[in-house]
Amino acid sequence: MADVLAGAGLPVRTVRTLDEHAAAVLALAGPLPPVRVRLADARGRALAVDVRSAVDLPPWESSAMDGYAVRAADLHVGAVLDVADDVPAGDTRVVRVPAGAVVRIMTGAPVPDGADTVLPVELTDGGTRRVRIDGVVAAGAHVRRRGEDVGTGDVVLRAGDVLGPGAIGLLAATGHAHVEVHAAPRVAVLSTGSELVAPGVPLRHGQIHESNGPQLAAAAAAAGADVVDVRCVTDDVGAVRAALTDLGARADVVVTTGGVSVGAYDVVRDALLAAGTGELVHVRMQPGKPQAVGALADGTPVLALPGNPVSSFVSFEVFVRPLLRRMLGARDVHRRTLSAAAAEDLRSPTGRRQLLRARLDWTGGAPVAVPVGGPGSHLLGALARADALIDVPQDVTHVAAGDPVAVIDLREHDA
Repeated sequence: MADVLAGAGLPVRTVRTLDEHAAAVLALAGPLPPVRVRLADARGRALAVDVRSAVDLPPWESSAMDGYAVRAADLHVGAVLDVADDVPAGDTRVVRVPAGAVVRIMTGAPVPDGADTVLPVELTDGGTRRVRIDGVVAAGAHVRRRGEDVGTGDVVLRAGDVLGPGAIGLLAATGHAHVEVHAAPRVAVLSTGSELVAPGVPLRHGQIHESNGPQLAAAAAAAGADVVDVRCVTDDVGAVRAALTDLGARADVVVTTGGVSVGAYDVVRDALLAAGTGELVHVRMQPGKPQAVGALADGTPVLALPGNPVSSFVSFEVFVRPLLRRMLGARDVHRRTLSAAAAEDLRSPTGRRQLLRARLDWTGGAPVAVPVGGPGSHLLGALARADALIDVPQDVTHVAAGDPVAVIDLREHDA
């Protein structure tokens, strides 16, 4: 269970493991209400209801090859048969194959009545008026049967399925122009820090370009959220509270970065505590130990992340992203986890679960996790090269090169 931590003159912090805090964040919100969208706008969204096919797939017997539709009983090597008709894909006529003849047919075209087999053109002389049979196939070969893939009324996708390109294609093929999906969560991002200036603005001594906002906005969009605002304010409690109120009126979740530690200018911490809804959390993890959660007057959740870029990014991945996926209605809210071999010896602090940036090397077939950059939570160059996080349990202090490690796969995968 979580305990509490306090120091002289410092506010009380709840102490949690990573899993405990992740569960607490997930409990803040459930799936958003369903909305009906065009199929063209459904990619990356999660279905709100099961979807059934409106048609058979295929809707009629069709040819799997370019060739000739024929009765199998008429197939004999050396036979010469009349070509009674041509049936290209898209032909809506009802065609029949006479006994002792063939119908030339293209891939995807309806198999004519009377035919039970399609003979590939490669096994003939390719004739257009009469055709010589140079080889034979088994009865029923190369005929796609009506409904062999999907039958009318079959459930083709389940509520909670996230719609990738394959699912979009299936929905279109089964007759759906619109689908019921969960609304995308609206996310606002607020960065704090008097040292921050916009990218492209010349830096003065003591200033840095604001990168957390663009980074978190991109991560939220990749998770399926609708980013409604990205804002930056100085270290002023009043400015933070005003920004939170404004952003909360337009968002389902507000994500802040910076100002949640124990410093004198940690204004997000003070703003949340002043609102009476803030909970400061010390998470037993590295990076990302200082966290905070709260709610605005209208109930909008606020997730306050650390200000160091790597800490902010890792915190988003393990806390914010799963919440956004839950709000989106996805069944699987967590990133895929792989087992990989550690490329080198790893050291981890006692009692803290460490998430190390890594690059997955697939050269040998099985994945090898290669750490990139050092442990510093300011090293954005290394973060940009990473496509995974090595997940070292909090009770493990040493991993030997070659040992298996759990790896959080940061690559985007279409459903």
